[in-house]
Amino acid sequence: MDLALEVGVSPRHLSFVETGRSRPSPELVLAIADRLEVPLRERNTLLLAAGYAPRYTHRSLDDLALRQIRASLQRMLDAHDPYPGVVIDRQWNVVLANRAAGALTTALPPELAGPPLNVYRACLHPDGLAALTLNFNEWATYLLGQLRRSVALTADPELDQILAEVSRYPNVAVLATSPELPADDPQLLIPLRLEVGGRELSMFTTLTTFGTPRDVTLDELAVELFFPADESSETLLRAAADAPSARA
Repeated sequence: MDLALEVGVSPRHLSFVETGRSRPSPELVLAIADRLEVPLRERNTLLLAAGYAPRYTHRSLDDLALRQIRASLQRMLDAHDPYPGVVIDRQWNVVLANRAAGALTTALPPELAGPPLNVYRACLHPDGLAALTLNFNEWATYLLGQLRRSVALTADPELDQILAEVSRYPNVAVLATSPELPADDPQLLIPLRLEVGGRELSMFTTLTTFGTPRDVTLDELAVELFFPADESSETLLRAAADAPSARA
């Protein structure tokens, strides 16, 4: 009843639509999808199921129509340097990155380095960044929560395959038998703590999405920016940027 009222139809009509007794208009399909915050990819699927053409384009990020957006995203990442930054897609594959992010992944084995480089695989595989992560249980629990939430929201088979794969990693499988307990003095944010060259690099992360996307690709992109969680980590990142190899 609440949904019917919010999309401007009677509960009886919405019930008929749900059971297939009535065919919804494309406007009603989109109104329901908007109210339920359905991703644009699935809105196209709903329209097709109702007998209508998709309304949202699905261009490659390399498409000429997205050239300005791609350039703007890369400028954002480059301006964020010397702190790591990436643009990720629906499966958390890295589609754009800055120099600092590239430096963090140079030690990854070829099978994890991509392309595409997948954040879940790179961070959770025992031969990946997991080997350098000082708070692996804590960070892995956060990533698995994000992954499971995405699978539940989208029913994306590729995401489901990634979840099944990373759940078989021995270091991830053990998390189910030894869940992370809350700290007595909880932190404000969960940082990613890496051992880099014998020193600790601690960073927190933010995720930013487009506010008004009308294309499936843009709807599924997110910008992940890492920031130093303490002064020593900031010094370490800036020193790495000033090193001769970083400027070459």
